[in-house]
Amino acid sequence: MVKPDDALMGKILASSATGTSFLILIQLASRIFTFASNQLILRTLSPVVLGIAAQLELFQVSVLYFSRESIRMAIQRQPMPSSPDNTNPSLESDTVATDSQSVASQAVVNVSYLSLALGIPSSLIFTMLYQRIVPEEASNTAFFYHSVILIGAASLMELSTEPFFSVVQQHMLYEKRAAVEMPAAFLRSAVTSFAFIYASRVNCDLGVLPFALGHLSYSLALVCGYSLALLTGTNTSRFSFLLTRIQTRNHSNYFLGRFSRQLTSLAANVFLQSLVKHMLTQGDIMMLAALSGLEDQGIYSLASNYGGLIARIIFQPLEESSRNLFSGLLSPDEDGKLKNIHVRTARDHLVDILRAYQLLSVLIFPLGPMMVPQLLHILGGRQWASAKVGDLLSVYCYYIPFLAFNGITEAFVSSAASPQQIRKQTAWMGVFSACYALAAYMFLEVGNLGAYGLVLGNIVNMAVRTSWSYRFINSYFHRNGCTLYTSEVAIRPASFILCALASFFVGRGFVLKLGIIKACALSGSYALLM
Repeated sequence: MVKPDDALMGKILASSATGTSFLILIQLASRIFTFASNQLILRTLSPVVLGIAAQLELFQVSVLYFSRESIRMAIQRQPMPSSPDNTNPSLESDTVATDSQSVASQAVVNVSYLSLALGIPSSLIFTMLYQRIVPEEASNTAFFYHSVILIGAASLMELSTEPFFSVVQQHMLYEKRAAVEMPAAFLRSAVTSFAFIYASRVNCDLGVLPFALGHLSYSLALVCGYSLALLTGTNTSRFSFLLTRIQTRNHSNYFLGRFSRQLTSLAANVFLQSLVKHMLTQGDIMMLAALSGLEDQGIYSLASNYGGLIARIIFQPLEESSRNLFSGLLSPDEDGKLKNIHVRTARDHLVDILRAYQLLSVLIFPLGPMMVPQLLHILGGRQWASAKVGDLLSVYCYYIPFLAFNGITEAFVSSAASPQQIRKQTAWMGVFSACYALAAYMFLEVGNLGAYGLVLGNIVNMAVRTSWSYRFINSYFHRNGCTLYTSEVAIRPASFILCALASFFVGRGFVLKLGIIKACALSGSYALLM
């Protein structure tokens, strides 16, 4: 006989594995579409326009992050209640399970509407602030103010899909998410490319308007896609996607009969942390926007987009699916206790990922700085083939492993930490901000390293944040009767040596064959442009 706890854990693990595959597929498709779109327009796109586009993307990311990040993190801590034990089925137990599931789903739907409530004032404030502080060179660009308004509208449209997204995440409907987000990503790339190509054919300067139209089409596709995918199905759990009063005996657990006190309290604790975390995550772009010109911003944007492909395709989906897995395994039961088997499963999953990241880092460190500049020369053309861009991409390769380790360790912290521990982490985030600001100042002003200094500052930032998260993880497992030794996490010396030797010989082979690869890639790129 299979125990209910074992069945639940097996379901969580299976859903996590499936979810990781679909999330990687979403990111891979999105990056492929974006990469193809960039290749079609990159040779006719100036660094200045790309720099303005990077500022607009920062503007949109800020609106979305402040509005929904804390809400999403809180919702992930509200797993779907398990079904009753099928070994002793009864009509009453089925009804109770259905009611508890419908209440849990309605709770996350209602709380997700707070994202839109936060997004409306955030969008208005950021729009007015950005239009006031924008550089004159950007404001004089064709259709600039129209693009800002479209980006703001696209942000609100995307926030309106949060009720759908919350249900997809809670029920682990990753297949539906992939079916919605992949066509949306394709439409965004297609609209952006078509607008730029049309403008070049008719000799019309659209400025950054094609990027804004791409974001708007993406948001519209999300609204239509989620509506078709979720509203047309049978609602067996008896909940509504509208803001609905929750029918339950414990009315004291809900504000206004709609918003869960537990979720809103957790979201409020995470909100302040999300503000500080956003400053740390996007601090490099903010500092570059304040201290350098649009051309440097465009170069850095290209380096971060190309250099971060691995992070977006592999690390980000792993981080998101692992956060869902950790939240499901490390959620206390009705008595406020954790099951030992769940804690050990979460520990084993974390160890496996950390070891895999180390093996990948051994490959990235020697190969990345050598291969990326050459590939940039092939893909970007003469306009982008400069020593400055190539060297920046080389330095960025060293930053990727630090980004990966920080992402997975913070995913564990956000899933396991209590509200009090989250507030403690927020205070430490202030210390991390000071460390990052000091490092960036030393590299930028004292060392006069420019964009290179920002990458080095980010490495320092990720290193101190990962160190704190790792200490928290160690203490968490110790408190819950489990251990995590560094020797278990670190890869074996033999594996390290083999990966290093493989990287060396692959690198030698890459250099020898570079001429052939370059000729083939150039012919393929020109064929796409014809």
